[in-house]
Amino acid sequence: MKTTTAALLALLLPCAAFAQQPTARDFARWGEVNEVALSPDGKYIAMGVPTADNRETQLQVVPLDGVGKTQILRFGNMEHVSDITWSADNIITVARATNMALEPRPYSIGQIFSTDPTGKSQQTLFGYFRDHDFQSGRRKDEGFAQVIKVLDDEPGKVLIEFECWDCGEKPDTVLYKVDTRTGAREQVERISDASMLWVDTHGRARAFLRRTDNDEPLLFYRPTPEAAWTPMPKSLGGWKISMLFFDKDDNTAYAAISDHGEAESFYKLDFKTGARTLVSSKPGFDVGTVLRAGRNGPPFALISDYAKPSVVYLDPKSEYAQLHAGLMNAFPGHLVYIHSFTRDSRKVLLSTNSDHDSGAWYLFDRDNGKMQRVAEYRPWLKPEQMATVIPIEFQSRHGETIHGFLTTNHNGAGPMVVMPHGGPHGVNDTWGFDPEVQFLASRGYAVLQVNYRGSGGRGEDFERLGYREWGGKMQDDIADGVKWVIEHKGADPGRICTFGASYGGYAAMMQVIRFPELYKCAIGYVGVYDLGLMRKVGDIQERKSGMRYLDRAVGTDPAVLAANSPARNIDKIKVPVFLAAGSIDQRVPIDQFKALRNAMESKGVKVETMVADGEGHGFYGVDNRTQLFERMETFLKKNIGDGSPPAAAH
Repeated sequence: MKTTTAALLALLLPCAAFAQQPTARDFARWGEVNEVALSPDGKYIAMGVPTADNRETQLQVVPLDGVGKTQILRFGNMEHVSDITWSADNIITVARATNMALEPRPYSIGQIFSTDPTGKSQQTLFGYFRDHDFQSGRRKDEGFAQVIKVLDDEPGKVLIEFECWDCGEKPDTVLYKVDTRTGAREQVERISDASMLWVDTHGRARAFLRRTDNDEPLLFYRPTPEAAWTPMPKSLGGWKISMLFFDKDDNTAYAAISDHGEAESFYKLDFKTGARTLVSSKPGFDVGTVLRAGRNGPPFALISDYAKPSVVYLDPKSEYAQLHAGLMNAFPGHLVYIHSFTRDSRKVLLSTNSDHDSGAWYLFDRDNGKMQRVAEYRPWLKPEQMATVIPIEFQSRHGETIHGFLTTNHNGAGPMVVMPHGGPHGVNDTWGFDPEVQFLASRGYAVLQVNYRGSGGRGEDFERLGYREWGGKMQDDIADGVKWVIEHKGADPGRICTFGASYGGYAAMMQVIRFPELYKCAIGYVGVYDLGLMRKVGDIQERKSGMRYLDRAVGTDPAVLAANSPARNIDKIKVPVFLAAGSIDQRVPIDQFKALRNAMESKGVKVETMVADGEGHGFYGVDNRTQLFERMETFLKKNIGDGSPPAAAH
């Protein structure tokens, strides 16, 4: 939607809502629950619960009838659980996980375990464990495992896709049927390359996607369950499939398909005839989240939170469309996501979130109409204290339509922080709750987020528009967004700063280099500041695929890399700078921070700094995050003024 000034003002919250300002620590704290899973019989909830400092995530199993106590299971200090899946009424599988760069919750490292709700019966399903003294490690699985399907007809058994790093010329992809009660496994399928597999409702492998060395997608399929693998015709699968769901006949399927690299559309497929029918398309945007009818049923709705949020029902009169529409009505202003059903599809696990609300999980009983709140993510942050996130769109100077979001709690042109996202390729900002954005908004700063070329959610062609444009057209898109907001009276042109993390930190520095007239200050957080150095240090260039990515994304010409590196363009930085970094960052090592800091200091340019010991690519310690937020607030006040909203209420 094109948002006018009048529309911007109409969506703002009253000033009185911000009378009691949350502290920096309130925004720095992590959520109370990372994920929730419902047992098939509806008797238990299993949750991934982080400790207060986010250094450990435990598995908590809660009986819903209130009989018995909550069981707390853990791998140990500094360990995390994720990917919680019930394989039977009384068996849970979890993955060992690690904190990931700039992510609010840990992600699997590919080791899978199972337990009963009491923790008395446990199995190691996949993982690599070294021999210790005279004891041999039970599993020697070098690779990455993930549960891709629970076999409801065989309680306790699941399908696990395993990327085997030490077998085959390239890492083989192996599909196993695994008994989660005993750990016994049976090989079902082996594909001689790293691939993404899709199975039908009976667990039979029916399609897979692999990538060439140039990262072009290759699709293969079985027209019938008994058929041999064959290349999937473009008339059926197009250029790329990103998600695939089978209906109960195991012939009809639904898929998100791109034919030429454009944004995906959603299709109904007939595997036997090779025909497909368009179901839904939102031109220019990928499909989004797919909601399924009941337990393992076909898709019934698509949710997009890119640009203006929307819900599309494939059949608005269907049972599950009406169920979801009723839930949306019960939570006005929120998006409602259905995560799972009990075996009889009568109990529903759902979550809600909005731009004002960081989210909560609920259990809804369809038989008695009762709604039970299971957990809240950040209950100490009240929705009425948060700012509105407004979708915007504008034309870049190069002709593309660019989308973004403006978050603000004040009427008229006030101070603004421009916040480019990290990544940059394939990552995008979406409508919803962002604690960093809301922290800045709570201090009275409007926040602009731009999904510049290269961002995800709009097809691979749009991502590729950002290749070798890190310091060029991607920066133009951000600056064009700033100018659009200024023209529409959403920001005071004399009170604008920029702040970003990782690539966003790079973009923050390149913005003040390329467009010095727009900014009064810049904040770089775990940012990349020397593109030539990025090709030499860090974990990206340690892998062949990482080097291929760098070749495509930033290029190889030393002169071009230097021209687009903030650390090589100190003379063009004319505004105050604040740099924050983690001492043990592997993605963007501390060398990047030092390169920019040292270059600025050598020129007599003052730079404020913060280095957090023991932190990596993004701070996890709440104390460090709080200090970062507080120092940002002080820095912003010094350079673009106090952004606090007026004291007088409307």
